[in-house]
Amino acid sequence: MAENKQNDASCSQFLNHSFRQLHAKERVDLCQLTAGKPVLIVNTASNCGFTPQFKALETLHKRYKEQGLVVIGFPSDDFFQEEDDEKDTAKVCFVNYGVTFTMLQTTAVRGSDVNPVFEHLGEATTSPKWNFYKYLVSKDGQTIKHFNSRMSPDESEFIQAVEAIL
Repeated sequence: MAENKQNDASCSQFLNHSFRQLHAKERVDLCQLTAGKPVLIVNTASNCGFTPQFKALETLHKRYKEQGLVVIGFPSDDFFQEEDDEKDTAKVCFVNYGVTFTMLQTTAVRGSDVNPVFEHLGEATTSPKWNFYKYLVSKDGQTIKHFNSRMSPDESEFIQAVEAIL
């Protein structure tokens, strides 16, 4: 699961963790990945009516990564719509939708075993009520805006919010 890292003043404390990449052995140091950058964090699922949002998330990633936006997906089975095997989750993300943004190991995003990133997001705003809740985090980590599942990443309101944190 999450591994706590040494405190790094350049990243938000709640991102000072590392997680294993989806269907891989390598770990991602979220502090290193996100330090001084705006972040979009999304809880995802492979078998949800909102799963096609992967396409719009990938478009956002490609469009704004040069401006610093970091997109991170956390697959979760908290709503019973994720594959049982991570290789199947990886296939949905990487093969079916061509995802190139950071996807991490399947993890809890709410409840008693919530991962520390989503614990903070839930305390700062609200816990995900369904898959594909989106959290926009400012470069300094002090401002967090959340968007529910129905807000597609390609809607003008969402794009405006992304552009405002860049």
